[in-house]
Amino acid sequence: MKALILKYKSVIKFILTFLVVYIVLSFGYRWYLNASEDSSYYPDYVTHQVAKQSELLLNAIGYKAEVVKHPEELSMKLIIRGKYLARVVEGCNALSVIVLFISFIVAFSGRFKTTALFLIFGSLIIYIVNVLRIVVLSIGLYHYPERSEILHVVIFPALIYGFVFVLWMLWVNKFSNIGTTK
Repeated sequence: MKALILKYKSVIKFILTFLVVYIVLSFGYRWYLNASEDSSYYPDYVTHQVAKQSELLLNAIGYKAEVVKHPEELSMKLIIRGKYLARVVEGCNALSVIVLFISFIVAFSGRFKTTALFLIFGSLIIYIVNVLRIVVLSIGLYHYPERSEILHVVIFPALIYGFVFVLWMLWVNKFSNIGTTK
């Protein structure tokens, strides 16, 4: 057993580090959501901002968009040209995806400064890509409502997780300490 542990020390270290960071950040995220219940932002600050930024971008590219508080659930209604298209819920804010991203990067950490910068810029890029994803999804739903299931359930989650996977591969191949001795 000891030989196996020594042989797979780096794999065990990765898994344990990933799990610890993921659990800590997930609890932090849950705490944030619970603390947001008393906030003036609806349903929570980040989700509210994502909805408003999506509205701003849609208006900037010529779609008459509006985001309003949903009267019956914790979400924001996204409306284009008077047509209610989608709900922006807590799961649309990309924070759970960013938690997953950060957990992986920390588990494969490199030099501190490089890791910190990649975490900051990677998280920011994921956030921006997520807002763009909501905008493009909204336009797709506006023009092709019959394709809503495939757009929302398959294509757009694949894009955001695919993008995170590309960032992970960039990290592992260019910046992490894999294959180097510490």
